[in-house]
Amino acid sequence: MTRRLAWMALLLPLIAAAQEGTAPKLPAAVTDILARAQIPAEHVAIVVREAGARENLIARNADKPMNPASVIKLLTTYAGLELLGPAYTWKTEVLALGEVRGGTLGGDLGLRGSGDPKLTGERFAALIKQLKDRGLVTIKGDLVLDTSLFEAISHNPAQFDGEPLKAYNVGPDALLVNYKVVRFLFAPTIDGRGVAIVPEHKPVQLEVVNRMRPTEGLCGEWRDRVVLDVQHPSALAVRVSFTGNYPKSCGERSWSLSLLDHPRHVGGLFAQAWRDLGGSWGGAVRVAPLPRDAAVIATSESPALAEIVRDINKFSNNVMARQLYLALSADGSEPASVARSTLRVRAWLSGKGIPAPELVVENGSGLSRNERISASTLAQMLDAAWRSSVMPEFISSMALAGVDGTMRRRVRGEAVAGQAHIKGGTLNDVRALAGFVLDQNGRRWIVVLMINHDNAGLAQAAQDALLKWVAQGPRG
Repeated sequence: MTRRLAWMALLLPLIAAAQEGTAPKLPAAVTDILARAQIPAEHVAIVVREAGARENLIARNADKPMNPASVIKLLTTYAGLELLGPAYTWKTEVLALGEVRGGTLGGDLGLRGSGDPKLTGERFAALIKQLKDRGLVTIKGDLVLDTSLFEAISHNPAQFDGEPLKAYNVGPDALLVNYKVVRFLFAPTIDGRGVAIVPEHKPVQLEVVNRMRPTEGLCGEWRDRVVLDVQHPSALAVRVSFTGNYPKSCGERSWSLSLLDHPRHVGGLFAQAWRDLGGSWGGAVRVAPLPRDAAVIATSESPALAEIVRDINKFSNNVMARQLYLALSADGSEPASVARSTLRVRAWLSGKGIPAPELVVENGSGLSRNERISASTLAQMLDAAWRSSVMPEFISSMALAGVDGTMRRRVRGEAVAGQAHIKGGTLNDVRALAGFVLDQNGRRWIVVLMINHDNAGLAQAAQDALLKWVAQGPRG
């Protein structure tokens, strides 16, 4: 037995080498682009396999832990669809913490969050309107925000890249309203002599200073010609100044900014909506758990998860992904956390025979320098999804290359356009994609490509070349 084991130890490297030698090579279009970009082979992980097949067609550095950037959203959304169910919804509740007499609430008004990823400004305003429609006019107490479903999260929006106002840097919250951003609409005035700036769903404490001038010429990167100045003249107030030229050819454009922390943002939106409805309220905003037996007087229910995952994957929405990842452990037994959600995800993957020892999840959105997953784990997960009951919802949530989402401008006019459901990922030193490609012979392929290198930004053409090669019908 010992001699046999010794022979096997000698033969295994030879077998592996033989298999590597007979495996199909990457198309020259891919390798040439990577070579010109000076990206070494050890910084590239690739898996190509037919959906439902037992073996990979191509595997390079398949088990190497890589930063996937936003491709990790595929793990978050697939886990969500299977563990929570495609019909899963979130409910936001309004509670009366006092007696209501003659249209007056004698105590506090509570808002209890469930982590709804898509409590938009429109839905929040409709929730507040329910109170007026049901006879409430005056609120004597404070507005109390219950965000206890999530653990206390210390989030610095400037930590990742020093851009705290960017919408993609918004942190999660059990009472996330309108993605914690204000969307400013820009357009030339009707007479053409000025530029109108209108904030959608304006918090009451927001002041807008408009120093924009209309100009002729091409639109281009119009934001680069605007000087943005954000000031906080008091603990509650925020003043936003826009100075610069706005080409009339731009028509209507928008700019979303994260200006306030969660409590002040929610409080400001509530105050403005309540004032617009003619309601009266002069209290403060507090964050505290609400009594479980408090009377629920209004409710807003989110769209189903099957719709939510489309927003997350097609448009790579970071804060929605973070909300969903936390929802995986939001069972009410204790506050939801990334650590508890990751334990559940690991158990779920293990149950599918996917050990994923290399997996590191920081927030489930991909906006991370620390998240890691291998191309092999991703490919196995996509293969499991292909055989899952939630396969239609999952695949349709990805951007259709050349058609919509973050892939709408890629591979236009190519045969692969409209044939590949792909999730891409981008950081300064990361380019990644994963998804499914339908080839010209009607076969469905799983494709994973991750590049971690300082020159990764030069690799988009290599990604597109791989998709086009697979769409032609790769041959072993």
